Amino acid sequence: MKMVVPPGFYKYHCAIMSNAPRRRVPLPALSGLALVGITLVAALPVWPWHAAMAGVIFAASYAALAAGRIPGLAIDRAGIALVGACLMIASGALSLEQAYQALDLDTLTLLLGVMIVTANLRLSGLFNGLIRALEPRLGSPRMLLAAILLVAAAGSAFLVNDTLCLVMAPLVIDLAKHLKRRPLPYLLALAMAANIGSVATLTGNPQNMLIGAASHIPYTAFAAALTPVALLGLLAAGLVIGLGHRRDLAAASARPAPRPPLRQNRALAGRALAAALAMVGLFFAGVAPAKAAILTGGLLLLTRRLKSRRIYHEIDWSLLLMFAGLFILTAGAERALLTPALLARVQGLGLDRALPLTLLTAVLSTLVSNVPAILLLKPFLAPLADARHAWLVAAMASTLAGNATLLGSVANLIVAQAAARAGIRIGFWDYARIGLPVTALTLAIGVFWLG
Repeated sequence: MKMVVPPGFYKYHCAIMSNAPRRRVPLPALSGLALVGITLVAALPVWPWHAAMAGVIFAASYAALAAGRIPGLAIDRAGIALVGACLMIASGALSLEQAYQALDLDTLTLLLGVMIVTANLRLSGLFNGLIRALEPRLGSPRMLLAAILLVAAAGSAFLVNDTLCLVMAPLVIDLAKHLKRRPLPYLLALAMAANIGSVATLTGNPQNMLIGAASHIPYTAFAAALTPVALLGLLAAGLVIGLGHRRDLAAASARPAPRPPLRQNRALAGRALAAALAMVGLFFAGVAPAKAAILTGGLLLLTRRLKSRRIYHEIDWSLLLMFAGLFILTAGAERALLTPALLARVQGLGLDRALPLTLLTAVLSTLVSNVPAILLLKPFLAPLADARHAWLVAAMASTLAGNATLLGSVANLIVAQAAARAGIRIGFWDYARIGLPVTALTLAIGVFWLG
């Protein structure tokens, strides 16, 4: 059966995953089986058959999600999550009514609302106008690097890092070529700054949205705790990229040719910008993020200038479907597999301390991706005495770990795919030699700040 991917940025993720190098040793798959192995050891003596079946479904689904595919089948991560959820219901771990209750509608609503706002910003040409306005002030290569770092970090804090990279990657490539600079360091800056900046708020990335819904940490409190980590991490990323590409940044620039005037729908851009600012203002005013986002997005659909179907084409429906499947999959695993003995063993790992929790979260996020990692950790963090601190640490570590490798986050893959379409190759080592030290430094900063 062929999976039809709806228009939106997730199709670029699917495309690059289908072209990614195949690993001979399926480490993510093995890690998924290892995760459920802890549960098997703790609970196997008392398991009924349906719990054992739920364990197999959970392990197999997470292994497939980590690998991003099932050999011989044309299915993506969204399809894998949905099939896993269906099998979890069929196994008896969850009834259909319990599956409905497992859906976190706040997270899904928040994601949808932010996607609608971002789609309006993109289609209005606002991002193109911003880059064009900055261009005359970016004669120095280091100034260009700093501008990309700041714009990407600030934008991703409120508009979801994956979406921001989809919008900005072609613009950064065009800008670097026009200024006759090598695009690679600026593309690395875009991907890494988008990941780092997104750690600052509950709306910066999907895993933070999950954490906000689970922890009920106020938007302002979350931002106050993690914005310093994002700022210091951004400085660390700039230093590492500057040292790693000092020759590219020191080369003399040729004088760029003048550009033709930019065509932009100023009325739509102004309206979309006003809506985005209003949405952010509502976040900080204490309005529930899901409510603020969906109200803003819904009102933006009331226009004569832009047909609604163009907005719908920009929405990543596959991502929403994957989230829904993951909610049901993990809820079934919790009900069938989670025992007091297992909770006690995992809490004995010291998850109430910043360093052990950072290391565990970073490893899980690298192996199975950050959203599944947060869902996996949720039942172990919620009962902790200082659950708010644990959630902040998990948000920090799951996000910053995405900078380690090219496959560490969807944002990285989106940037790599945009570069490939422009004839620019970002190899695994090209990314990792910068990403690994950036990840180590930023995680150290996070542990120091939150410890």
